[in-house]
Amino acid sequence: MNWRGCYTLFIKEIRRFYSVILQTVGAPVVTALLYMLVFGQVLQGQTIEGVRAVEFLVPGLMMMSIIQNSFANTSSSITQSKIMGNLVFLLMSPLSAFEIYLAYIGASLVRAVLVAVVLYLVTQFFVTVPIHEPLLMLVMLIFSGGTLAVMGLIAGILANKFDHLAAFQNFFILPMSFLSGVFYSIQNLPPFWQQASYFNPFFYMIDGFRHGFFGVGDANPLVSLIVAALFFAVVSAIAVTMLSRGYKIRG
Repeated sequence: MNWRGCYTLFIKEIRRFYSVILQTVGAPVVTALLYMLVFGQVLQGQTIEGVRAVEFLVPGLMMMSIIQNSFANTSSSITQSKIMGNLVFLLMSPLSAFEIYLAYIGASLVRAVLVAVVLYLVTQFFVTVPIHEPLLMLVMLIFSGGTLAVMGLIAGILANKFDHLAAFQNFFILPMSFLSGVFYSIQNLPPFWQQASYFNPFFYMIDGFRHGFFGVGDANPLVSLIVAALFFAVVSAIAVTMLSRGYKIRG
């Protein structure tokens, strides 16, 4: 295991998003606060699963920010390197496919955790959101952020330009995020959409994460944890295989 090389690539990716820290951290926080302001006013005085609606929104908004930032970090980095023509040189370095994977996913998780922590701290000025099960919350954050980072890695390898990434986000990531219970409990949905939600892995990520805060959710937290772990394992296997074969990288 080439730890030094892996760490070097990891630091390089950290520095890449840190150079535009206002965009990578400030923008998601402002967007989430705007969502909270609008939906907080609409749902004022209401409760969801025994929790004040405005408090119920916070974990969902945190997870949505984690999902979007984890995906954006790896996908934009890989696609930019492909367009500039220097991604192929990464495969020529003394790093294995797993080490490259580890560095990219690790950097994306740092960005996801940073955004989540800042967002949580800022929202505490408006609402008080307790953490009921910190270990569950942390594990779901890692699995969810890691999964979307891996999906971003796959999307970056498949994409030939940034327009392809935008299509992937608009037609896959965003709809699955909004249909996973970010702003509502799926118990309020019609029966068909309730059942459909159980086939959406993003639902288990958000529900398990929210369970860590309030101790309540639409699904068993153990089921959410297992689904998130399995989904992470599957997409990770696909990503490492693509990297090891140089799929759409070597040309």
